[in-house]
Amino acid sequence: MLNLTKPGAKKLAVIVHDLAMTALAILFVFAVRFDGAQFDERMRDLPSFLPFFVAYAGVVYWFFQLYRSKWRFASLPDLSNIVRAVSILALTLLVVDYVLVAPNLYGYFYFGKIAIALYWLVQAALLGGPRLAYRYFKYSRSKQHAAREATLPALLLGRSADVEVVIRAMETGTMGRMRPVGILTPRKDDLGQSIRGVPVLGLVSQIETIATDAAERGEPFRRIVAAPSALLPEAEPDQWLARTRKLAIPISRLDTLGEGVRGSELAPLEIEDLLVRPSVTIDRARLEGFLKGKRVIVTGGGGSIGSEICLRCAAFGAAELLVVESSEPALFHVTEALAAQDLPMRVTGALADVRDEARIGPLFKAFAPDIVIHAAALKHVPYLEADWGEGIKTNIFGSVTVTEAAIAAGAGIFVMISTDKAIEPVSMLGATKRFAEMYAQARDAEFAAGNRGMRLVAVRFGNVLGSVGSVVPKFKAQIERGGPVTVTSPDMIRYFMTIREACDLVLSAASHAPEHDAAGDRAAVYVLKMGQPLKIIDLAERMIRLAGYEPGSDIEIAITGVRPGERLNEILFAKDEPMAETGLDGVMAAKPIFAGRERMLAWLEELERAVAAHDRRGAEAVLDEAIPDFRLRQPATPPAAPAQPHSQSAAASQR
Repeated sequence: MLNLTKPGAKKLAVIVHDLAMTALAILFVFAVRFDGAQFDERMRDLPSFLPFFVAYAGVVYWFFQLYRSKWRFASLPDLSNIVRAVSILALTLLVVDYVLVAPNLYGYFYFGKIAIALYWLVQAALLGGPRLAYRYFKYSRSKQHAAREATLPALLLGRSADVEVVIRAMETGTMGRMRPVGILTPRKDDLGQSIRGVPVLGLVSQIETIATDAAERGEPFRRIVAAPSALLPEAEPDQWLARTRKLAIPISRLDTLGEGVRGSELAPLEIEDLLVRPSVTIDRARLEGFLKGKRVIVTGGGGSIGSEICLRCAAFGAAELLVVESSEPALFHVTEALAAQDLPMRVTGALADVRDEARIGPLFKAFAPDIVIHAAALKHVPYLEADWGEGIKTNIFGSVTVTEAAIAAGAGIFVMISTDKAIEPVSMLGATKRFAEMYAQARDAEFAAGNRGMRLVAVRFGNVLGSVGSVVPKFKAQIERGGPVTVTSPDMIRYFMTIREACDLVLSAASHAPEHDAAGDRAAVYVLKMGQPLKIIDLAERMIRLAGYEPGSDIEIAITGVRPGERLNEILFAKDEPMAETGLDGVMAAKPIFAGRERMLAWLEELERAVAAHDRRGAEAVLDEAIPDFRLRQPATPPAAPAQPHSQSAAASQR
């Protein structure tokens, strides 16, 4: 007995429908076009022609992907596929009628040009009509249901094309209980229009006035939904957001726009959404090709970067994921977040410290990964300056342990998450991460020399908005407390990007490495393009204004002085690092500069002795020798006086 799943049964029903409509179209054309003897002649020969033509039509429909989309979402691309498929069928009939049949068999045209043209129209109508009718039926029913359930009047912000998608989603009830009642647009061209019956009330710059008027009429907005176009610079989002602070209306942003947009894609609008330059376009097909079906290990998978990488691996089709984390709460949080995705990827969590060689080695070997992403690290500059030994243990010895475990487990690629502070380092954080990079590069060079396939690369990037230790959450908390906002120096400059963008570009860089494995063409360090650097003092002032306050008068900014291990400017490449092209948007590369593995092992032994003896000078001497730029560091300048309020602004640290 045939046992079909519900989706399979629906697809079979659609196929049967289309084939039946094909036969019906032929019969209808004959009935309309011919009569009497002509009709009888064609019906007599129809059994020898129709089954083959219907079967051929089924192949054509399949080729043009008529069964890839659901009828309830039938749209212009689907109708376009129908038109193309029917055109091929009509052309086939023309060839059969005028080339094969008429001159050689019947001596007359079986169809004729008029009948074929009529067939084209009828066939397109019989295939497209039911699809559009079904969509309208489902839309009407969903709209009625959503109208009964909707209780939250929503104000929509954005261009008409974006807002139209949001309205359709609300009409179908996929965005909760929200009901669209008005639109604010960043474009004057949209004024005076209505979209799907929802009026354009004004410009986004008028949001305070329009929302206040609605409340006075007894018809207040309960939600504000911002489409992506409302967050573009032309919409001046920082200004309209500042005006809405006093309205006390929840504001949500829509992450993506598409046919099937859902309420789950709504997220609270955060200040960081307005602080970054336009995101780099990610090649999703490339990442899916890189990750689909792969076994992936992510160390430090419970951290802000590691957890997002785990979520992206799931989104791009990884088959199995091992999350390695030393913090039990962090491990629980990320595995629960992955379970909530309800994806087919198998997820395993393991409590383990990357320093523990006896634990990491067998763990990796048992999992047998294709890809290892090493995100575990200690990364806060002040802490590593004070507890330098812990930084060496985790960032150097832990990285060596993970690197060797990945090699022993037969991984195809090893990716180490590094930092822009590894370039010409002035801190223990930067020096330890640069040393770990050099070790991975040394091992990668060995594989290159032996013509073996494994790649070991490092990916550097700067400050990530929303990550643990990021200055943005710190500033937000300080603003909520009424200030002061603390910054280290008015001259402090940093690069910024979002967590999502950083992780996608990390995976893009990883996908590039196996494509360039020739010894002379290997890039071992990838650097994410961070856009234009931003003065932290400007960031602080803008965040204060976004919160509805004025810097200097409502909320003060205090200069605290540069901390040990900090530098005022971040750089992307060292002066002596040779550049390499990647061809990837948002990703640059450098060819490696490193010492041989034997020399690296000797330095590791010296570092181990220095850490065991609590000999900081000895450890720094090793790092000075391994990383010549590190010996050029200057001690941080202490603050000249206790922190004082500053009316203009300044900037904080980094991560």
